[in-house]
Amino acid sequence: MKDFNESVEARKDKHLIARLLNYLKPYSGKFVVSFLLMILTTLAGMILPLISGLAIDYMADTSLELSERLKLLNIGIIGIFILIVVTITISYFQQMILQDIGQDVTHLMRTQVFEHIEQLSIGQINQLPVGKLVTRANNDPANISDMFTNTIVNLVKNIMSMLIILVIMFLINWQMALIALVSVPLIVIATLFFRKYSRKAYRKTRDNVSNVNAFLSENLSGMKITQVFNQEEKKRKEFKKINDDLRKSYLKEIIIFGVYRPVIWASAMIASILSVYFGVQAVFAGTLTIGFFFSFYIYVGQLYEPVQQIADQFNNLQSGFASAEKIFDVLDTKPDIVDSPDAIELTEFKGEIEFKDVWFSYVPDEWVLKGVSFKVLPNETVAFVGSTGSGKTTILQLIVRNYDIQKGEILIDGIDIKKIKRSSLRSFVGQMLQDVFLFSGTIKENITLGDESITDSDIKAASEYVGLDYVLNKLPDGLDHVVRERGNNFSSGERQLISFARAVVYQPSLMILDEATANIDSETEAIIQDSLNKMMNISTMLIVAHRLSTIQHSDKILVMSKGEVKEMGSHQELLKQKGIYYNLYKLQYDKQEGEINA
Repeated sequence: MKDFNESVEARKDKHLIARLLNYLKPYSGKFVVSFLLMILTTLAGMILPLISGLAIDYMADTSLELSERLKLLNIGIIGIFILIVVTITISYFQQMILQDIGQDVTHLMRTQVFEHIEQLSIGQINQLPVGKLVTRANNDPANISDMFTNTIVNLVKNIMSMLIILVIMFLINWQMALIALVSVPLIVIATLFFRKYSRKAYRKTRDNVSNVNAFLSENLSGMKITQVFNQEEKKRKEFKKINDDLRKSYLKEIIIFGVYRPVIWASAMIASILSVYFGVQAVFAGTLTIGFFFSFYIYVGQLYEPVQQIADQFNNLQSGFASAEKIFDVLDTKPDIVDSPDAIELTEFKGEIEFKDVWFSYVPDEWVLKGVSFKVLPNETVAFVGSTGSGKTTILQLIVRNYDIQKGEILIDGIDIKKIKRSSLRSFVGQMLQDVFLFSGTIKENITLGDESITDSDIKAASEYVGLDYVLNKLPDGLDHVVRERGNNFSSGERQLISFARAVVYQPSLMILDEATANIDSETEAIIQDSLNKMMNISTMLIVAHRLSTIQHSDKILVMSKGEVKEMGSHQELLKQKGIYYNLYKLQYDKQEGEINA
């Protein structure tokens, strides 16, 4: 997958709008009701200036008695008060309906983005900073929700207000109405320029927001390393740079809008001045009453007030469209690995695995595996050893289909791995990695991963089996002990034991251990080694380990070098060959002897 920063597609507004409207279809009824309520409030707001003008004319009419004029004034005041109360009530219900729709749309979009990211391959996800994905799933849907519930609705309301006002103005005096519209061409030209440049500015801002979130996500998680190596000043400079970039993009937005809004305001002022000038002349000429002149002047202000608000809403609309582009970029990214239409569900997994002349590369033509062939029988324990980069971990990644191979064939119980549903295959596999990830919650929740079908007795049995009870017995609340973010309140060995229990409780047919015994203390190593010996008897097991002492009892050991299987056999068979494995074992043995003698 390409980085979103580089792959965002500049889409036409009509395509974005058409796609966004699909999210509103389930709420079309509510939206219609909301728009009807909006029409009522808009009409109510348009009537007030007309009533005020009529009231002025009635009060100025000397043919009516003073008592009659005061009576009409009181009736008008009461009517206006009732109209205001009704308008406020209708506006409240309209906003409640819109906010309900907006929250539902935001919830749906966040869910879609999250679920789609879950469908992407590990390779695709690893190419993207977590902070950028967080921005896509959280910030961008909120921007679109605001566009639905606030910007678009008010945009329609303001356009409707302008049309109603124009009709009333032409009915009052069509010559003055035409004069009031003299600055409209200036507004149209300014809007076209704003639309062109603002979208680019907003797109750049969304990119920079993602960059800041990505930097914070990574560096707050790695703050310990920053402090240990005394790199605070360097990180401050790095953050200052991306923060400055964000500030500059925001300032560019402000500058663009800062030019656009004054143009709109100046246009409104020109129209108002012309209306006053020609309106006064019309009053003196007797073609316009004082009351209607007052109403007309109010309507001119109301005509350009929506225009100025539209400038703000157009500003927000560009922000919403920029967020929509980002979200659709995520949703349109196709997963690298998908189940074939005829993929099957595994009803059982005996544990037989076979690689037939497998070739694989992460980058085209840079082969990580070259013609790898081997077979693992059910309930066998097979270990992979070799130098860093020899392809050991890649083999394990291919078995759970985190990636697809370019050449060759991988068989699971004699079935091509590409013809098995990934979810079905992974349900039979337990994985224990060197870098254990624990979620915030409790130890119990980290073992079950929210699977309510796993009972407390299952958890207890798994914990005792792998030696986790050694840790639990030291905790006052046992399985209910709180796990902080990433399990930072546990040692690496304790985290590993929790991951062992998590794998065993699901009773997998295949156990995968990728450097699971690395970087642990000697006390916990003894417990883990005992757990490994037990687990070798319950299922097929694949192990990648640098410590050869942990794999000596494996049924088969494959020695990898530069993506190829160089040696294969049991521990004793490989020692007799006096090849690569023999040299690795001798090197580690000599090192251990030296440490003991020291």
